[in-house]
Amino acid sequence: MRVLLVEDDQVLQTIMLKSLEDAGHRVDHASHLDQAQHFAFVQSYDAILLDLNLPQREGANAPMGSGLTLLRELRARGDLTPVLVLTARNRTEERIAGLDAGADDYLGKPIDLAELEARLRALARRTSNTHDIQRVGELCLDRKQRKVFINNSELVFPAREYEVLSQLMTPPGKTVSKKEMSSKLSDFDDVLGDNALETFISRLRKKIQGSGVSIRTLRGLGYLLEEEKK
Repeated sequence: MRVLLVEDDQVLQTIMLKSLEDAGHRVDHASHLDQAQHFAFVQSYDAILLDLNLPQREGANAPMGSGLTLLRELRARGDLTPVLVLTARNRTEERIAGLDAGADDYLGKPIDLAELEARLRALARRTSNTHDIQRVGELCLDRKQRKVFINNSELVFPAREYEVLSQLMTPPGKTVSKKEMSSKLSDFDDVLGDNALETFISRLRKKIQGSGVSIRTLRGLGYLLEEEKK
């Protein structure tokens, strides 16, 4: 998943950023409202993790703003990106305000990193029609464990190859354009170009041989993972 993390507490941001990246997510992070608005309006995300109490802009003397401003702006633009609000556990009014403004879920602080990952998977299931265990032919993708199996035998995939395969199976049968794939698997400092993407696709085709599944190139449209006809 490509995730936008909006959190001004530098210690918490660092901890969450490492946990998310270790779980295989591509993460952009913002520490103040102006920066978060810039990211959210120029880049599409699979999910946004949004703290509610944020400085309006960078600087020690910057006035405080509210993550609800960003959330309401997104929804007013018709942006349905799933938003997980980060809020203090004892601030019921904050949770209610976030949900009323269009948030999809909330997570109380202090953050439990395992619960954070579980809630992200739940958001992905609801918005992308996917499951933690996804099967096509003899190919099985386990998103929770980040593992791939053919006929119950595990295949070893480098992180980027796994991410490309995961996108092709979110959900299976959906054509994924090169632009969409690059957007999902890049961050502002590391863009996945067409040549690199084609290399990953070529490697995947070789590795999933014998699974009853193939990756078809649809010229001008993108890639499609599908079960082979018998």
